[in-house]
Amino acid sequence: MNVSHRWLRALLPDLQEGPDALADRLAGQGFPVEGMRHLREGLEDIVVARVLEAGPHPDADRLSLCRVDAGTGEELQVICGAPNVRTGGTYPFIPVGGTLPGGMKIRKAKIRGEYSFGMLCSAKELELGVDHSGILALRGDYTPGTSFLEALGLDDVLMDVEVTANRGDVLSHLGVARELAKGEVALPPIPGAPPVNFTLATDPARTEVGGVVLRTEAPEHCRRFLGAVVRGVSVGPSPDWLQMRLRSVGLRPINNVVDATNYVLMELGQPLHAYDLSTLTGSEVVVRMARQDEPVRTLDGEDRTLTPEMLVIADAEHTIDVAGIMGDERTSVTEGTTDLFLECAHFEPATIRSTKKALGIHSDAGYRFERFVDPGGQERAIRRCLEIILATAGGRLHPVVADLHPRPWTPLEIILRLSRIERVLGVPFEAAAVEALLRPLGFVSTDQGDGTLSVLVPSWRGMDVTREVDLIEEVARRHGFDRFPDDLRSFRPGTVPDHPLFRLEDRIRDRLVARGFLEAQTPAFVPEPEGDVRLLNPLSQEEPVLRRDLLPSLLRRVEANLARGNRDVRLFELGTSFRASPGDALPREEARATLVATGSRAPRHWSRVPEPVDVWDLKALLELLVREAWGDQAVVAPGDAEGLLPGLALEVRLEDGRRVGWGGVVAPGPLDLPPWAGEIVGLELGLPSVPVGAGDVTVRPLPTTPAADRDLALVVPAEVSAARVEAVAREAGGALLESATIFDLYRGEEVGDGARSLAYRFRFRDPDRTLTDDEVERATRRIIDRLGEELGVHVRGA
Repeated sequence: MNVSHRWLRALLPDLQEGPDALADRLAGQGFPVEGMRHLREGLEDIVVARVLEAGPHPDADRLSLCRVDAGTGEELQVICGAPNVRTGGTYPFIPVGGTLPGGMKIRKAKIRGEYSFGMLCSAKELELGVDHSGILALRGDYTPGTSFLEALGLDDVLMDVEVTANRGDVLSHLGVARELAKGEVALPPIPGAPPVNFTLATDPARTEVGGVVLRTEAPEHCRRFLGAVVRGVSVGPSPDWLQMRLRSVGLRPINNVVDATNYVLMELGQPLHAYDLSTLTGSEVVVRMARQDEPVRTLDGEDRTLTPEMLVIADAEHTIDVAGIMGDERTSVTEGTTDLFLECAHFEPATIRSTKKALGIHSDAGYRFERFVDPGGQERAIRRCLEIILATAGGRLHPVVADLHPRPWTPLEIILRLSRIERVLGVPFEAAAVEALLRPLGFVSTDQGDGTLSVLVPSWRGMDVTREVDLIEEVARRHGFDRFPDDLRSFRPGTVPDHPLFRLEDRIRDRLVARGFLEAQTPAFVPEPEGDVRLLNPLSQEEPVLRRDLLPSLLRRVEANLARGNRDVRLFELGTSFRASPGDALPREEARATLVATGSRAPRHWSRVPEPVDVWDLKALLELLVREAWGDQAVVAPGDAEGLLPGLALEVRLEDGRRVGWGGVVAPGPLDLPPWAGEIVGLELGLPSVPVGAGDVTVRPLPTTPAADRDLALVVPAEVSAARVEAVAREAGGALLESATIFDLYRGEEVGDGARSLAYRFRFRDPDRTLTDDEVERATRRIIDRLGEELGVHVRGA
């Protein structure tokens, strides 16, 4: 939302803070200012000048030779190519030596034999608009030489205020002023505005005003619709005060009627639209749903095709407005317009939002309607707009204004408990203090005398303030979040345990952070090849889907780190993946753990040669995560996966064969890596919806009896995993087998093709006594026999 500091000062005459202080106050109340721009930048050298004489250039048909009074005491000769320069006119002027906003410095120039000592400026050259067809003509009585900034009130600062989607009431200067005010906000008077008196002809479905019949066929989509008729207007340029007010917030002046509607849009947040009354067929205006394939050419010059789900405003034959979004080009107000029909309405946000998306139209009016416009502000808005039109374009207002009002707004009353405020905010508040905090925002409070307040919610907050806790939030905002004490006070811990999945994620976080990994959080929105769940309203066309896997997003963060010279990267993420479901069912979501690593295995130190992280480090991490998430229900084995190098990939499978994870060395082809980058390893593991229990932590004393070790070199078929060998050995060894550890791997002629030699150290121990050699040998023989029977494993050399 573009907010003019001078406009705020007009609404709040007692406002003393400068733009920086206001930005801090707004940020503290939930509306951060994303940027500020001083409108005077680049305009310091511009002055107001009067053209004393304008005549043709002796050697150029399209140039004018002007004598200009710029307040210096001498007449200056200026050559101008604009067709609208007139003798006696007042225009912005930059003398020789001055600099335009774009940085161009003005020098004395010789054009077709005549010298020009300065330049008369257009709106585009001053960066106050896009019009460069003519010089910017100033309307009013100005003294030559007066600063252009002071004369037109451009000594202003434009603030870009961030407004959340639930606060449509702040998409106006009045809404921002309410957030800053200490009392009621009054609208400043319109220069030269006559009294605007009218009566309302109110009816739920049909009414008539000035020979125009208004009716509605879609009351569920249009809560209220006001229409006024003004005859005998003179359409032309707006006065300077109105043009500059619009330019200060980035809008381009068009004519005095359209500018009046835009002024009210930015001041009150209420969109209005004016039609040329002579273009309406049948003297009828109807609010209805569009017909199938009904055509309309909108004000942006685009031909659009409507559908029955879209709300329109129509005359007896044609659509004249895509309701709440953009008008029809045929009925627009032009310099030839003499009679107006002015409408002001309240449309349902969902209706406007769906139509905007379907047609791909972006407009200031639609932006506000889809975020909820004040349902009680139409009468004030149309009165304000009529004041400006009558003051700047003249005309006669028909004394009756049509009011289609099928669904009047009913204010909501909420009971606010002072005890509840204290419980939520931790600070007690008196009833008078609460009332004083809420009153400037429009809330009417009545002390019930029993520790409660009855609060009437204003219509402009009817969408987002519906519960007691919403009012408590308003109390906190107005009180100031920075004014609450920051000391730790007594509290009562909750009795509801965390979900098992959350506890699992906490354990995984602890394990990975302990191993030097940093947690990352990447957006769920990704390019189209990386997902199959399309967003209905994507933030950008480059990322229109939800991610299928997390690893590609994390790899992009590795690219970013390597591009900045960070060679050692260890990142992990706990997030959600999305897959499409059949039909119209909601997408399937799955919690996953993902990590990537590249660079050194351990922090660099002078005492050792750095070793790069490799697939075996990844295998250890993958086994760690599998134990935490799946326990004995899953095993890690060699495998393959898209994007991983063949032969250096692993997979995680459950007992039923389902694959729930994968990892390995990432194929560098698709990545944008510097030439010095090392191998990148990564893994992704799906987490169970009901994780295995972490188990109780038990403490056992250190053993006091000696252990007996037996080392065996086993010839293992290639298709049998080491994990399977260890599982069978543990089962056969029974309670006496304390551990089984691999300490060597051999492949070669001695074991033949299709097999490998794995050397295991089996450790036996009884906690209560010393084992005999015979007991150890019998246990070792059981392991050898079981391995041979079940897996075809035999002792090397036997």
